[in-house]
Amino acid sequence: MDLDALVDTIQSFEGVLRKNSIVKITDSLKEVYNINGKTFIGFGDDSSAIDINDDKAILVAADGIWGKLIDVDPYWAGYCSILVNVNDIVAMGGEPLAMVNILSVKDKNVGDEIIKGVVDGCHKFNVPMVGGHFHPDADYNVLDVSIVGIADKNHLITSFGAKVKDKVIVAIDLDGRQHPKAPLNWDTTLYKDDEIVQSQLKAMKTIAKLDLVSAGKDISNPGIIGTLEMLLESSTCGARVYLEKIPKNDNVSWKDWLRIYPGSGFVFTALEENINEIKKLLDEVSLESQVVGEIISDKKLYLNYDGNEKVVFNQEKNPILNLNHN
Repeated sequence: MDLDALVDTIQSFEGVLRKNSIVKITDSLKEVYNINGKTFIGFGDDSSAIDINDDKAILVAADGIWGKLIDVDPYWAGYCSILVNVNDIVAMGGEPLAMVNILSVKDKNVGDEIIKGVVDGCHKFNVPMVGGHFHPDADYNVLDVSIVGIADKNHLITSFGAKVKDKVIVAIDLDGRQHPKAPLNWDTTLYKDDEIVQSQLKAMKTIAKLDLVSAGKDISNPGIIGTLEMLLESSTCGARVYLEKIPKNDNVSWKDWLRIYPGSGFVFTALEENINEIKKLLDEVSLESQVVGEIISDKKLYLNYDGNEKVVFNQEKNPILNLNHN
């Protein structure tokens, strides 16, 4: 294993680099994101949280589907538009309520395939698509989806709660396949029984209700290490991670595995005393979870393999989101 080459692969990964420009947008929106005083979780998390009463919060998220994915498999792109939005809600311990979409197409056949994927995704995750907007005469094929969920605002999983000495946990469904047309998509849901898939989502709500984790995110486009780094930046801390402890499917190379987007995968931080209960809940729904490292005060993400160690991200030099730069 060439640790230097692996770190270079993560740092130069498009799924990481394309996050760098987010700060330009969030800086412009800072004056309005909490204009009515009800937004109590904003930029840097999987969803924003809006206070609606003493106990509940509305969760709001949106995802635009990568055009490259639509080009290689429009059906899969439609399906994934549901998966990624649902994961953004459940990663915070919420319950998805409904979605809307904006679909723009220049090719009717592509549009038809996208909608087939959307319908199958709604059935798989049991979340309705209730409306949206359609551009039938666009110069491009684009799909954007927004989702609303509800959660107990006193039992949310956020990206902001990691503390020094917390353990870092990676949880992934290892029973899957690399999508034949998009090999950096780890498909664990499309061919799996609906009940099993939905049970994995419900487990997140249980973990939130029991306050077992201090922070968490669903593993997304930046991959396992990149997603952890986004959490660390929100929590203004660092981590030391041991590569060989990360749960991995034996048929996938480390180079792919650390960049892959899993159908069901999460990173958490938690007190050591809660680890066994977390692992038990995740094991019951076929999510392999392991402690892979711990949170440190140094604002760097170190990757360790076989006694060698490299800095992957340094919040002062090469952050992903850079939301805490001011």
